[in-house]
Amino acid sequence: MTRKICVITGSRAEYGSLSCLMRKIQEDQELDLHVVVTGSHLSPEFGLTYKEIEKDGFIINKKVEMILSADTSTAITKSTGLGIISFADVFSDLLPDLVVIVGDRYEVFAASFASLIAGIPIAHVSGGEISMGAFDEAIRHSITKMSYLHFTITEEFRQRVIQLGEEPNRVFNTGSLGVDAILNTEFLTKEELEERLEFKFLEKNIIITFHPVTLEKGTAEKQFDEVLKAISSLEKTRIIFTFSNSDTDGRIILDKINSFVQRYSTTSVAFASMGSLNYFSTLQYVDIVLGNSSSGLSEAPSFKIATVNIGDRQKGRLKLESVIDCAPEKNSILSAIRKAYSEEFRDTLKNVKSPFGDGQAAEKITKIIKTVDLPKELKKSFHDL
Repeated sequence: MTRKICVITGSRAEYGSLSCLMRKIQEDQELDLHVVVTGSHLSPEFGLTYKEIEKDGFIINKKVEMILSADTSTAITKSTGLGIISFADVFSDLLPDLVVIVGDRYEVFAASFASLIAGIPIAHVSGGEISMGAFDEAIRHSITKMSYLHFTITEEFRQRVIQLGEEPNRVFNTGSLGVDAILNTEFLTKEELEERLEFKFLEKNIIITFHPVTLEKGTAEKQFDEVLKAISSLEKTRIIFTFSNSDTDGRIILDKINSFVQRYSTTSVAFASMGSLNYFSTLQYVDIVLGNSSSGLSEAPSFKIATVNIGDRQKGRLKLESVIDCAPEKNSILSAIRKAYSEEFRDTLKNVKSPFGDGQAAEKITKIIKTVDLPKELKKSFHDL
């Protein structure tokens, strides 16, 4: 009898890496893949990225509309509640044997809560990490406690999940699905990429993704203004923006990006969603990943490029030598950019090695979810250290 695996994806960011696992599950004759999309995948504002999933050859079994057309804390809370209600119906219809969830977003929190109440075991990917500036941290650890199986990307993170009381025999260090995605992507050439994205790379190139720091009240506008002040003074530099997540105050950032691109149309460009192929291909040809996205910490090192990490959103995360931390202030940002372009720092990038796995995470996870005994009742012992 095949085991029905329900994979939840709520944003372009996590789908880029999750697709490798989805493909492995899809190809396994002992597993039956069911895909549920939600969150910004279904939003025109964020590029209707569910179409990329379908283009990749996956059948979407359910779509969960949950994002309200606002970016206030009230709207985010209501969106989460709407998601819980909707996922209750999804799981009642699909009756999966296991729900697979990646990360720490409120969209997947809604799915996790509904799955727990429905008595369906959860496999949580990328638990045990820290991001002290965002409420994603609390959500991530909450999902850990609701989950039965855990797949972490380093041994340090595995130990942190165990520290949260999870039994060691249910916690596996498999490495990062993001590394799988990078190693399994046939990148576009610069000419192909420029034609597809309709711009030319310049002498210097920086890609920017900046999210609101959700545990700080009302700082998004001021902080992003400092980013824009810094980059507006750069010369002969292509600026490539990718939109922020559907977080509190996220639309403030989107509006400012659009205004900046209109003003500096010859040197800047913005994308609601680049798609994994375009994004990873772009990382080959940029000098710096700038902002406060986790991609700068987890994916950029594989390309041996500099990351300028701004502010506290990613505070506490594992950072390699390629990461330069700075304050969300114009002068601090410019100082970090100058360091990233210095010959001494660029020499250090040659020796950067990603600690996030060997590119076999999807295969390891698939083998475990296929063979592990799943409980009939979600009763877990608390593992004391």
